[in-house]
Amino acid sequence: MSGKQYLKNQLAVILINLLGMLALALFLIASGNNIQTVLFILVVWLLVLASCLLFFFFTRKKALDRLLNMAEQLEERYLLPEIMQEPERADEQVFYQIMKMAEKSMLEQIGEVQRERKEYKEYIEQWIHEVKTPITAMKLICENNRCSFTRELMAELENINRFTEQALYYARSEHTEKDDSVREIRLSDVVYGAIADSKYLLRQNNVAITVDDMEYSIYSDDKWVRFILDQIISNVIKYRTGHPILHLFAVKENERVVLSVEDNGIGIPQSDLPRIFEKGFTGQNGRTIHSSTGIGLYLCKRLCDKLGIGIAARSEGKGTIISLSFHINDFVTGVQG
Repeated sequence: MSGKQYLKNQLAVILINLLGMLALALFLIASGNNIQTVLFILVVWLLVLASCLLFFFFTRKKALDRLLNMAEQLEERYLLPEIMQEPERADEQVFYQIMKMAEKSMLEQIGEVQRERKEYKEYIEQWIHEVKTPITAMKLICENNRCSFTRELMAELENINRFTEQALYYARSEHTEKDDSVREIRLSDVVYGAIADSKYLLRQNNVAITVDDMEYSIYSDDKWVRFILDQIISNVIKYRTGHPILHLFAVKENERVVLSVEDNGIGIPQSDLPRIFEKGFTGQNGRTIHSSTGIGLYLCKRLCDKLGIGIAARSEGKGTIISLSFHINDFVTGVQG
């Protein structure tokens, strides 16, 4: 609240006082008082009025500033009426009651939205679990009747399974702590497991794979890390060029183990690199490859943040390297050793 605004709000009070001063001055002069006495009384009146205005201004400003600070510190600002004191002035009590009604309405709407989100999330999870049954059945049929047609069908089934897994993990990514199981895992087991998940798709696209020795153990969730690798591998296939090559290797850097997935694909333009982990961002490559959704890498980034895994991308003209950085927990290693 500024002084100019306060004076504007107190304009009626000031005008009434000025009229009172004028009436008193006329009365005193008509009663035979000298001009010095009248001026003295008017000056005293002005000083008392100015003092009162200043006192109430600073008092109100202090109270309002405190209220603003309380609101800024709240994450849910609609809960402000819960922590502020009920005002004593009648006009302020009206606004306080309006805020309480607005808070109640907001809480009811939030509760309704949360309930709908929970029901929708449960439906999506149930649907995905149900659709996995026919996918698994089709895989078994193809495995038992191997031919060129069923191999192509298996590759498409892997795609379908990846999309369903993506939807499931997207629904669960908001609360990974309820579904994760952090333990010591061998990095090579996770890598080979992710490659096995896409073996038919990799074979169909003639992807040459090389995996360096990676005798490292990390502490993370096997299922989530495997899903992240599945998304990265699917991008390698999606943005392939010529004879696609996939190279996976790991190195130890200070207190971390860095797993890198390198390909010789079309690469990522330098202007797009800072935004590839944003939701829905497809960049220049996405305009030519219409199957791009901008969800895969966004979901990888979101899951990595939840699990404490660093993720970064490098690309120089052609080819891309996606790196996952796992923190080495020396304390746990020492206890288990």
